[in-house]
Amino acid sequence: MTVEIVSENRSFGGRQLVCKHASSETGTDMRFSIYLPPAAEAGPVPLVWFLSGLTCTEENFTTKAGAQRVAAKHGVAVVAPDTSPRGEGVPDDPDGAYDFGLGAGFYVDATVAPYDRNYRMASYVETELPAVLAEAFPVDLQRQSIMGHSMGGHGALTIALRNPGRFKAVSAFAPIASPLNCPWGEKALPGYLGDARALWRRYDACALIEDGHRVDDILVDQGLADGFLENQLKPELLETACAMAGIPLTLRRQEGYDHSYYFIATFVADHLDWHAARLSK
Repeated sequence: MTVEIVSENRSFGGRQLVCKHASSETGTDMRFSIYLPPAAEAGPVPLVWFLSGLTCTEENFTTKAGAQRVAAKHGVAVVAPDTSPRGEGVPDDPDGAYDFGLGAGFYVDATVAPYDRNYRMASYVETELPAVLAEAFPVDLQRQSIMGHSMGGHGALTIALRNPGRFKAVSAFAPIASPLNCPWGEKALPGYLGDARALWRRYDACALIEDGHRVDDILVDQGLADGFLENQLKPELLETACAMAGIPLTLRRQEGYDHSYYFIATFVADHLDWHAARLSK
């Protein structure tokens, strides 16, 4: 698997890379960023995934969150994939809306034409990209964890729940708690998956928990000034699902914070501390 380094910058003694490779899952070139801490020069390091939200690419988290300093301190690598396939011929929302198509892959494997050829973000994140990373970089896939924001928070929660034991920790910033119960999900799930409602549950954290999937614990930060809070995010649904299942959930409601990367940058150190503690066990 050939990985092309698009850019490289020194950061807190480590290396911040943006990379590109040809994906067999999406049928396109895919970009991702990876921060390698100074500890990676001595051997494989733990890996933390960050999945971004609607309209984002690998760049948003990399340049706005300020995660490199904390990742260097803990000696963990951080990888941020793109949020959807891109390129000529990749189908987009027919109306050009921001919440479906390019930049809005929802971390599903689409089954409906024309999206089924390229929109295979679940398999890309769960299977293909880990193999690419293991071959190209000094990362230890026996010690990995996952987090994300908004649509990416939904992705992080569902991927962790579907892959018990793979991730040492999972956390989220303002996740879409239940795509089955919000306008974004009510558009994306049938758009990518058709009428097979049983398949939709595979991509809903609350439904997965109801169906018996488990993780050890979850950390969520949610801004109370988030304009998407009541209509789209609905953290109370995740709170109820975790309580019913006995999953320890730390849900921190942050007064005055919105949905932006100012919010993420404020609390990213707390999340990386959370992941590092569990990755070190």
